[in-house]
Amino acid sequence: MSESVSNKPIGGSPRGLEEVRSGSTLLALIVRRDFTPAGIQFLTTDDYPQQIAGMVHPKGHRIPAHVHNTVHREIETTMETIVVRSGRLRVDFYLDDRSYLESRILEGGDVVLLAAGGHGFECLEATDMLEIKQGPYAGSVDKVRFEGVEREAVLVKGSIDG
Repeated sequence: MSESVSNKPIGGSPRGLEEVRSGSTLLALIVRRDFTPAGIQFLTTDDYPQQIAGMVHPKGHRIPAHVHNTVHREIETTMETIVVRSGRLRVDFYLDDRSYLESRILEGGDVVLLAAGGHGFECLEATDMLEIKQGPYAGSVDKVRFEGVEREAVLVKGSIDG
């Protein structure tokens, strides 16, 4: 039985997927907890340094045992993936020039791939989350911190309902 694998990049996002864009630049991909992929569905394009795929398999399905080959890659940007395990988290999105764009609210079970631009967070409730990114960590040269948006100026977009 062959598996259905979709490497189609997102666009015209299905229910449960949201894009945060500035022009044609994808700043973030939000995968809501209610997103259900069609079989094996890659949500990122092949050239992304951080890959995300959704997979749905029936009981008893086996993924063959495998190892990953050593492949030398050159990565110039850091992409982060945040998995919100519980709580509520506001994510603030910024352009490369540090200007504020918008915010989105994430809840337990939501995932966000931070692909470009800048970002900041505020926990709206006690929040348990995982941060996943490429390594090794480069210390002080890895990021530039800056003053984020004031609470009064926050513009929440999107929907926690997908």
